[in-house]
Amino acid sequence: MVFCVGLTGGIGCGKSTVAELFAGHGAGIIDTDAISRQLTNSGGQAIAAIRAEFGNDYITAEGSLDRIRMRKLIFADADAKRCLEQILHPLILEQARLQLDRLQDRPYVIIVVPLLPESPAFQKLSQRILVVDCGENTQIARVSRRNRMSEAEVRAIIAQQTPRDQRLRIADDVIHNDAGLDSLAERVAALHRNYSSMQSSI
Repeated sequence: MVFCVGLTGGIGCGKSTVAELFAGHGAGIIDTDAISRQLTNSGGQAIAAIRAEFGNDYITAEGSLDRIRMRKLIFADADAKRCLEQILHPLILEQARLQLDRLQDRPYVIIVVPLLPESPAFQKLSQRILVVDCGENTQIARVSRRNRMSEAEVRAIIAQQTPRDQRLRIADDVIHNDAGLDSLAERVAALHRNYSSMQSSI
């Protein structure tokens, strides 16, 4: 069995950058956001269920999920958000397990799960939880620059996510990502050594 680390963090905290740095050390990477996009692209496994539940208005002419329309809906309607999660989450978990089976030869596997604090199934899959953290002002600046969003829009997304203190409470390890790429790479390298040694002990 390969050693698994569940990686989570709020929007703009640097989860993807951290995952790329771990990949550079040879870690297997499972990105649940990427799985979600595959499931909701044209011909994706989740499209039929989304169409049946939400109607054709939420499917583009190309047959993929209309992400902008759906994002507006689930921000305004908690029931719609839960319904979409009930469709997607079991499929994402299934695909993550399949990918995990294919990564048994890696020194360890990083599973990137933005909703990890709310997902007992992914917590159970992980032997250790790593939280990438930064200050809210840093989050807002990064996301505004990357996605060309207003501060109010970014704050609305942050408010919808798991509170920062709740993420930190479940963490076995924390990467504070406020100090630049060199510092981040050093912290990842140290954790790589730790996780490699933990893999050898299971």
